[in-house]
Amino acid sequence: MKQLFIVGIGPGGPEGLTGEARRALDAAEVLCGYTVYLDLLAPLYPGKETYSTPMTRELERCRWALETASAGRTVAMVCSGDAGVYGMAGPLLQMAEEYPEVETAVIPGVTAALSGAAVLGAPLMNDFCVISLSDLLTPWEAIEKRLRCAAEGDFSICIYNPGSKKRAGHLKRACEILLETKSPETVCGWVRNIGREGQESKLLTLAELSGETSDMFTTVFVGASATQKIAGRMVTPRGYEKKNAEKEDG
Repeated sequence: MKQLFIVGIGPGGPEGLTGEARRALDAAEVLCGYTVYLDLLAPLYPGKETYSTPMTRELERCRWALETASAGRTVAMVCSGDAGVYGMAGPLLQMAEEYPEVETAVIPGVTAALSGAAVLGAPLMNDFCVISLSDLLTPWEAIEKRLRCAAEGDFSICIYNPGSKKRAGHLKRACEILLETKSPETVCGWVRNIGREGQESKLLTLAELSGETSDMFTTVFVGASATQKIAGRMVTPRGYEKKNAEKEDG
């Protein structure tokens, strides 16, 4: 069988791997991915063959994985978090049409929205959306529109890729857009290096968030109007209290 697994490895540590992901990685003859992600897996698979490419060469990586699988080797393309959330599942499946002989399987992983939310508390208990601030593939005008729509809809917002050396001001710009609609006191939080060595997190207001520095390893959470800081945790109520109160009044 010519098999290619597209595997979300979660935050990167063994405790963040799903059982299905672990089985796919065990079955693979070669692991393919961005260097940082392969380094995270190295302690688990010290003798496993690997193939890596740096950032900006993602399509080259996909092509190599498909060609290697087509040649008869079982390949696992690895991505942090979930492969279908800003990962490689999309471009690889688009390219896979050219390799009908290769059986592809997307293996879900724990994306940063979920693992980061767990660190902070429960910020995504009600309706939420995920927005990336990277404008490498998405025009900034489209990102601005999505931020405004999310703020007007009073969603809790999880922000991926809030900053980098080339995009140092993107988080501040995003906060300015959100502050057009949302209160400066809106409860927010960020987590850096989720599930990895050096993990750190912080709760703060939206006004304070605009002055924070961030990088590609940071995930930012902006609360809805109902989001609260409770005993040092970020919590968005689901609405059970209101429903129970209405029952009692009735």
